[in-house]
Amino acid sequence: MPIDRKDFLRTGSLATASLMIPRFLKAFEGPGALPPGNRIVVVLQLSGGNDGLNTVIPIRNDIYYRERRQLAIRRTDALALTQEAGLHPALTAFRDLHDEGHLAVYNGVGYPNPDRSHFRSMDVWQSASDADTVLQSGWLGRYLDARCAGGQRPTRALEIDDTLSMALRGERIKGLAIADPRRLNASANDPWLRNRIAHTTADSDAPVDYLYQTLAQTLSCTEYIQRHSRQRPTNAPYPDTELARNLKTIASLIHSDIDTQVYYLSLGSFDTHANQDDRQRRLFEELNGAVKAFTDDLKANGRFQDLLLFTFSEFGRRVRQNGSNGTDHGKANNMFLVSGALRRQGLLNPMPDLTHLDDGDIPLALDFRQVYATVLERWLDTPADPILGRPFAPLDFI
Repeated sequence: MPIDRKDFLRTGSLATASLMIPRFLKAFEGPGALPPGNRIVVVLQLSGGNDGLNTVIPIRNDIYYRERRQLAIRRTDALALTQEAGLHPALTAFRDLHDEGHLAVYNGVGYPNPDRSHFRSMDVWQSASDADTVLQSGWLGRYLDARCAGGQRPTRALEIDDTLSMALRGERIKGLAIADPRRLNASANDPWLRNRIAHTTADSDAPVDYLYQTLAQTLSCTEYIQRHSRQRPTNAPYPDTELARNLKTIASLIHSDIDTQVYYLSLGSFDTHANQDDRQRRLFEELNGAVKAFTDDLKANGRFQDLLLFTFSEFGRRVRQNGSNGTDHGKANNMFLVSGALRRQGLLNPMPDLTHLDDGDIPLALDFRQVYATVLERWLDTPADPILGRPFAPLDFI
């Protein structure tokens, strides 16, 4: 069936909304939901390079206060975790999680020979590559390749966004990027599109017919997600922020026992070259309120034991503040891990040694791929070596 330019642009706009939808989507018409007791991962990306040193604060370190005369968090304002370390004062929910035994923290996390470019460093974290190796797939995408052979369970990984990150792009299978199930479902059920699909030849190789076939498969995907998101929408109160709304969507899907095992979302930008105090505080207030509502919701519904939420940022910031009351791109950083099933809690390795810096930056203490290996092996029950390309020793936080 011929298509004119106006129709193609209309179709292309919807195709963009459903970007990265896998080709074979009928798999979710059958069984495969995740009832209580099955483990779920939520990856929260702190985009822009969060300043880890003002997140987990060395409250008795004179070097920290000397190098950050305006930016240092005062010892009396920090939320004490130990005699040596405290959290940023906006992270009250994380301190509560720590006190309950539900928070673990790793310091000095990164990778060898780090890159201070946002784009390259984010590629490294999302693909789990070496600094000098460029991969076209992500670590969670390769997890999908390993666990979803034959197109089974293609909704196993969802990103709450309009576009899909590299992290969820496999070599054969990709996760789904969807910002709002209701909005995408309404777009996909446009009568004009339905009529077009009805006249599409299923076995055609024409580019336009392939586009319609992909959109037809998208209908199955959106209907499945929308149906499940309506089954048990959470009634818990959440703040009126984007991150909180996204975590509320995830909570509703978890409560409905959809077959998704990995969720991915982001908050940012933490690129605080100037006036860091205000920006980081505002972002942390959003993070804190959203995570508190989400974890409280899962606790109330008996799913907190099944949750592993962890944060990462593509790099940390330099130890010395700059002349604009900000910090510039650095290297190693910290990671938060939140779960009702942690085997170890609190600070899991020492605070950064500020007397031995790496060219003015926090030195590497832990390769982030050890965290990934642990998540894959001990939480998702999937061999990590083929996904990460070589062995990385798992850790014992779960």
